Amino acid sequence: MLKFLHILFTYGLLVLPFTIKAQVNKVTPSQSVKITSIEEQEKKIVAEAFTLYNQRSNKTYKTAKKLLRTLKTKKSLINVNLLLAYHFKRKTLIDSSIYFVNKSLQYKLSNDSLQARKLSLAYNILAINYKNKGLLQESKKWHLKGIESADKFNEKNLYYTHTHGLAHTYTKLGDLKKSLELFKKCLQYKGDKEITYGSYINIATIYSEIKDFESSDKYLKKGLDLAKKNNDINAYAYITHGLASNAREQDKLDLAISLYNQTIEAAKELNLNQLGLTAKIDIGNLLISSKKYKEAEIIFTTALNDAIKLGYLGHLSTIYENLQRISRLQENYKSALYFATKNFSIKDSINKLQKDKEINELEVRYQTLQKEKEIKFLQIENTNRSLDVKHQQETIKNLQLQQEVQKKENENRILSYHNATEKKHNEITLLKKDQEIQESKLERQKSIKNIFLYSFLILLVPVIGLLFTYYQKLQAQSELNKKQEEISKQKISSLLKDQELKLIKASIKGQDKERKRIALELHDSIGGNLAAIKLQLNNTLINSNKQPLKIINSQIDDTYQQVRNLSHNLVPKKFSKNNFCDVLEEYLNNIGGATSLTTSFNAYPRKKVDILNEVLQSEIFKIIQELITNTIKHAKASSIELQLNLVENVLNVLFEDNGVGFNIKNNGSGIGFENIKSRLEKVSGSLHIDSRIHRGTIIDIEIPTLITINNNEI
Repeated sequence: MLKFLHILFTYGLLVLPFTIKAQVNKVTPSQSVKITSIEEQEKKIVAEAFTLYNQRSNKTYKTAKKLLRTLKTKKSLINVNLLLAYHFKRKTLIDSSIYFVNKSLQYKLSNDSLQARKLSLAYNILAINYKNKGLLQESKKWHLKGIESADKFNEKNLYYTHTHGLAHTYTKLGDLKKSLELFKKCLQYKGDKEITYGSYINIATIYSEIKDFESSDKYLKKGLDLAKKNNDINAYAYITHGLASNAREQDKLDLAISLYNQTIEAAKELNLNQLGLTAKIDIGNLLISSKKYKEAEIIFTTALNDAIKLGYLGHLSTIYENLQRISRLQENYKSALYFATKNFSIKDSINKLQKDKEINELEVRYQTLQKEKEIKFLQIENTNRSLDVKHQQETIKNLQLQQEVQKKENENRILSYHNATEKKHNEITLLKKDQEIQESKLERQKSIKNIFLYSFLILLVPVIGLLFTYYQKLQAQSELNKKQEEISKQKISSLLKDQELKLIKASIKGQDKERKRIALELHDSIGGNLAAIKLQLNNTLINSNKQPLKIINSQIDDTYQQVRNLSHNLVPKKFSKNNFCDVLEEYLNNIGGATSLTTSFNAYPRKKVDILNEVLQSEIFKIIQELITNTIKHAKASSIELQLNLVENVLNVLFEDNGVGFNIKNNGSGIGFENIKSRLEKVSGSLHIDSRIHRGTIIDIEIPTLITINNNEI
């Protein structure tokens, strides 16, 4: 009997149709609703998502969540939220289902009929969810709300859907009388065959529970006749199975076996594998109770092959238990042990497969435990309500008195409304006259405005022409200014180059003069001294006289002093007279004053840098001059920064500008840089260049201060 009830509930107590439809978008012709192209596109997309749900596809959830982020119209968003509610209801994740129902209720539609339909659908899902949670009073409340909403706008399908669900709730509450009344009421509705079949099956189930098998068979046969009429083999199979279970309960074993065989044939035709397998197991149990063990063993063996093919582990366990039972009854303990072993292995497999499911359900169970507290609280409220029933008679009398008072107040309101309508009618006539007067005034004002507008346009045309010519002149003037700027830049660059050429020529002339002076010095003084020393040495060697050695020694000292004076004369006098850092700073300030460059100079430690060898100072100064010349000629910079740092006998020269920069690979081997490199080779220095286009240039030079230049230590 329990198996019979399980199958009937699986088929008959579903409030929804077998195929869920996106009913919220349904529009009747009387509503005259114009659906935009966007709404039509979204309607198709949502329909595809419902198709995935009906096919039990794993992509349903991901598709629906994606649609929630992309859809725009309220109707589509309502449908997708309801789809997710159906999805989680099927997964028995009740709280998630309730959440998405509430999300759908947040959207309000302008069309009252569609709004009522949406509410009724949402209330139905809420009622089923609370029913599954065991909150039957809450389920009852939402079904009643759904009935009220559907009845208001004559939505018959939803009205009887909620009535059917409410009847099921009364069944669970134990109020079978009220449940039978509502299920029989659902039989009046012929618009949904699922509701009709479900009502017949549930009525039969209730009568079967109270052992009224005659009435149960009566309603099952009515359902069977309807299934035959509609050629609905699916309903026929389930109802036949119900009749077979009733026959078994009444010990009509031959009739039960015949009906079970009919169920198996119908199930085979529609591939209802689980129903057919259940019917075979039921036949096997009947044969065992009739002590027809061989026949029972044959039917269970057939069922075993089907269960193995279909992979129904639960049915396999049941079949092995029955085969074990048959073997024991036949005293075939070896077979009994074999089937028991098989049964234990199947149960182990079931336990392993259920572990993952149990882990996933732990969170749901945890939430249900928390909700049990709420259930207890509601139960307490129900007990309090039952106590308040005693006082209901007095409140009913008070309500009747209030209703009479309200009736009189309503009559007075109707009279006042009648008077108000007459006043409004008179006001409307006056307003119409005023409106006609205002329309005539508006026409006059429009004609005046048109005159002003045309006159303004006539004046505006020449103004626009003048502005256009003025704009063209401004453009021509701006182009002339740009060309003049380019010409001035070219002149400045040519002047700078001329100035550089003059400086180069002047330096060449100075170098020539200096060379002549050095040649004269070497020829006249140092050359004469060396010639005299040579003659005296020759005489000394010939005569073997030591007296001239003193004279030669003094002449050598004189020659050394002349060479020393000559080397000091070659070094610029400003380095010998002034501090090196002051000379550099003054030079940079002069550059900044003569050009638009902003210069910055820092030296650390300044005193130690000032006492560097004069030859090294001269080389550094010439390198800095070359760097500044390159910056002025090529960099187009607005600022120069120079830093000298003397750390551990290594002088670091850091030169930086904010110019246009250059590509080191293409422009890193010019004449200027070659001169710098040749000077650095003399002082064993190193050069590092960091430059990129539009990012300026950084020159990093390192020179050891304890080096030798031309065999002279500095």
